[in-house]
Amino acid sequence: MVSCGAFYSFLFEYDTPRIVLIRSRKVGLVNRLVQLAILAYVIGWVFLWEKGYQETDSVVSSVTTKVKGVTLTNTSSLGTRIWDVADYVIPPQGENSVFIMTNVILTLNQMQGRCPELPDDTTICTAREDCAPGYVGTHSNGIQTGECVLYNSSIKTCEIFAWCPVENDSYIPKPAFLQEAENFTILVKNNIWYPKFNFSKRNILPTINSTYLKNCIYDSQTDPFCPIFRLGKIVEAAGQNFQEMAVEGGVMGLQINWDCNLDRAASHCVPRYSFRRLDSKDSAHNVSPGYNFRFAKYYKDQNGTESRTLAKAYGIRFDIIVFGKAGKFDIIPTMINIGSGLALFGVATVLCDIVVLYCMKKRYYYREKKYKYVEDYELVSTSKTLREKQNKIA
Repeated sequence: MVSCGAFYSFLFEYDTPRIVLIRSRKVGLVNRLVQLAILAYVIGWVFLWEKGYQETDSVVSSVTTKVKGVTLTNTSSLGTRIWDVADYVIPPQGENSVFIMTNVILTLNQMQGRCPELPDDTTICTAREDCAPGYVGTHSNGIQTGECVLYNSSIKTCEIFAWCPVENDSYIPKPAFLQEAENFTILVKNNIWYPKFNFSKRNILPTINSTYLKNCIYDSQTDPFCPIFRLGKIVEAAGQNFQEMAVEGGVMGLQINWDCNLDRAASHCVPRYSFRRLDSKDSAHNVSPGYNFRFAKYYKDQNGTESRTLAKAYGIRFDIIVFGKAGKFDIIPTMINIGSGLALFGVATVLCDIVVLYCMKKRYYYREKKYKYVEDYELVSTSKTLREKQNKIA
């Protein structure tokens, strides 16, 4: 019966809003404060801060780089040597990044042959039985031949067929081999495009001429739009020490922000540079730190014998990260946000109804004034007519 009554009410009853003017300072003040907060949100946040009257687009970007710098080293194995861009930029061009070698372990004059493996728990031996022919471990430098040979005067290791002598990277040069790399410079050329607005620009601004470009170095205070950066300054701006980072390498982010308001002149759309270290540097968890890889340069002598120089390169990879968005006035988002703001004013009514009907002392009185139950006019009229007829008969 209850469910039938509920269904009957749902099917044959209709609710319509009723306007009740309540003279109450408390309720009136709450209503105006909520409306004021909504108005401040719509005007201050949606339109002024978030620019809700604009259509937006994301940036499309291309980046090229050019590194310059020369340094001199003097070691017992290499003698006096000049290092230029062709020696320390590997590879010559990358995709939105450039790697600059700052430290290196060189193994000179390697040739394919037989030699003792580096000593560790799996390669130290006392007899041939300790070495398995053809065995290759995860960290092996070659393939074991099955012989146990002298590594030095006190240690024997399994013999391997490999590029000999094998690399020994247990000691990393400190300070870094190319410690003067902090004075190298990198020119970043960045072209951006906002396809929705057909707007394009580059970070070498129209106000920059050739003379200025040859002499400027980026500085956040004096030269904030110079596209030439000194490597040491980039690392320093990220809160790092270049000489420490140069020993084992790392990854730096050079961020270019193109947030543009295209309702203003194009000259106001300029790049903003920032820097941060991208690889984690946690002193409490320092397993496999830095950034390194190996490469080799191959040679053949007049007899056709092949040899190579193996380099384990440590360095800093600079990733150029371009991001940003542009906005321009458009009537559609403007009308959508105005409509949304007007709809929010209904929140004030709902909140005040809650206060009046559930929180105030006279809530029952206000509830009687708020809700009025009206019977079907036709039913009321028919019952009245029947009563009149009965009265006449009586």
